[in-house]
Amino acid sequence: MFVHYIDLAWRSLRQTPMVTFLMILAIAIGIGVTMTTLSVYHMMSMDPIPHKSDRLFAVQLQTMDDGETWLTDDDIPYQLTYPDAINLQALPGEFPRAAMIRAGFSVHLNTARSKPFIENARVTGRDFFSMFDLTFIHGGAWTEAQSRDAAPVVVIDEEMAQQLFGKTDVVGESLFLGERRQEIVGVTQKWRPTIKFYDLNNGSFGKAERLFVPFSHVKAYDVDTWGNTNGWKFEETRDFNDKMNSEMLWIQFWVQLDTPQQRQAFGDMLMAYMQQQQNQGRFNRDTLAYSLQDVNAWMNYNDVISEDNKILVGLSFMFLAVCVANILGLLLAKFMRRAADVGVRRALGASKRQVFYQHLVEVGLLGLLGGTLGVLFAQLGLLGVRQTYNYYESLANMDWVMLLSAPAIAISACIVAGLYPAWLVCRTTPATHLKVQ
Repeated sequence: MFVHYIDLAWRSLRQTPMVTFLMILAIAIGIGVTMTTLSVYHMMSMDPIPHKSDRLFAVQLQTMDDGETWLTDDDIPYQLTYPDAINLQALPGEFPRAAMIRAGFSVHLNTARSKPFIENARVTGRDFFSMFDLTFIHGGAWTEAQSRDAAPVVVIDEEMAQQLFGKTDVVGESLFLGERRQEIVGVTQKWRPTIKFYDLNNGSFGKAERLFVPFSHVKAYDVDTWGNTNGWKFEETRDFNDKMNSEMLWIQFWVQLDTPQQRQAFGDMLMAYMQQQQNQGRFNRDTLAYSLQDVNAWMNYNDVISEDNKILVGLSFMFLAVCVANILGLLLAKFMRRAADVGVRRALGASKRQVFYQHLVEVGLLGLLGGTLGVLFAQLGLLGVRQTYNYYESLANMDWVMLLSAPAIAISACIVAGLYPAWLVCRTTPATHLKVQ
């Protein structure tokens, strides 16, 4: 019976090509606009590392004195001072941890054919690669000894290796960061998370770094941050060494805690550390506080999805509702013109339920066609977003969930629009139209 209803629906759509075209176009435009905003919102709200997002924690310490406030809900700064990052890095325990900053260098090969270019870099610990699932295709991370000695080593990704050397197996080769020669010890696969969740202080949707150097280079080579530096008290900082020893906040710190017991133990160590620092004249507060936020909590804490994005999604669904209202009017006109045919079918034995289902199948087919065309419109809309905002390059895309959702939303919208017209036409009285005939 369903196949028969499909055949009847297709015949009906072909009998009124102009009305059919207008309805398909209306739902396609509505779906195109809706799926453009919904796809961006969906990509923004996705868990960027779902298999371990509940085990990776951003560390925050309440370093400010009493009376000082911060622009966060819990009044705790986003970042750490350099001394705190170094001290937390030295805490006992086997759990992976990584202090990090965003920096940058002029990269070149020190040859006539090598044109220097400016490249962002992640200055971090060796655990960064395992914590955030970077995959090595050649070599590996620098060793603990190389990190401790601030050895001139570097890890790059395969894209940069191809750009510089024309191949990916470049372990043992050298490149220059400014005037400093660095040995390549590892090459990773291209790593482009949709959300730069590990460093939300410097843009949630920026491109991930392709270049990594040990965190010990900060002190050894005066590597300063290219990200945010914040302060809460007046301090005279005449050089970089003063900055490193100051209360300025410019270091991000992440730790991987696989069990609740590890999380409790690490929290106890943080509290003991803060009490120790308080005895040395820092952390001058009546109540000491720290925070451990997992990946998804950290994104919510930093308002990765702004109110503007939520409003845009709401407005797009309102636009879809306008399209559905227009389709409802067209369906009413179309279905009521067929009242005589329905009356004959009813007289020949068709039930109200069968007539109702037949017309719902027709509007469902209409939604399927409109949804398919709407996917194409959405792709054009996402292309426009990518061309306009280059930092949305990884977000303005439709994954398989959105591709399947588009026709599902279109069919649902059309069925909602068709419920009243289908109910109205199935109540046709056969006798009235038989007399006319």
